[in-house]
Amino acid sequence: MFINWAQKEINLKIVYYGPGLSGKTTNLEHIYNRIDPSVRGDLIALKTKEERTLYFDFLQLEIGKIKEMRPKFNLYTIPGQIYYAQSRRIILRGVDGVVFVADSQKHRMLENLDSLLDLEENLIGEGKTLESFPWILQYNKRDLPMVFNRNELEKKLNFLKVPAIEAVATDGTGVVETLKLIINKVIGHVQQTI
Repeated sequence: MFINWAQKEINLKIVYYGPGLSGKTTNLEHIYNRIDPSVRGDLIALKTKEERTLYFDFLQLEIGKIKEMRPKFNLYTIPGQIYYAQSRRIILRGVDGVVFVADSQKHRMLENLDSLLDLEENLIGEGKTLESFPWILQYNKRDLPMVFNRNELEKKLNFLKVPAIEAVATDGTGVVETLKLIINKVIGHVQQTI
């Protein structure tokens, strides 16, 4: 969180985290296409030639008020591939909230668990933990065959009983709801600290 008292602005950072190809970028693209252009900036995406996130995606939203200040939500995605570990650590610096985008497909559970462990380790490096930090789960790709049911996903991934939303980011199902939920969690956390 960065507060600009002169401008009465609060800059808040929300990171979409999860394994490669889980739908993080697709979430931001859908948000960008659905949100009124007057409250959002440009979507900046750095991709490889295979259309995968190279470093991060970025989108800024300006919504609502927090104690007479205008919040600016800076949305980032991280590259999920294992070899981008350093990039993930850098992007998490100063994070105020996380959406963990889990791939619901059964063959992706190990990647989900590895990415969740990576998130916790990186947050610890920032002096935070999942137990005391605003984050939510998004169970993405619910439209595909061979997915875990909701109860199985809860047992395997939601050990802290955080809010979770089912989604299909490619058609927008659950995407805006996910954004609203994480914004509310971040705002609630910020209101306790300022």
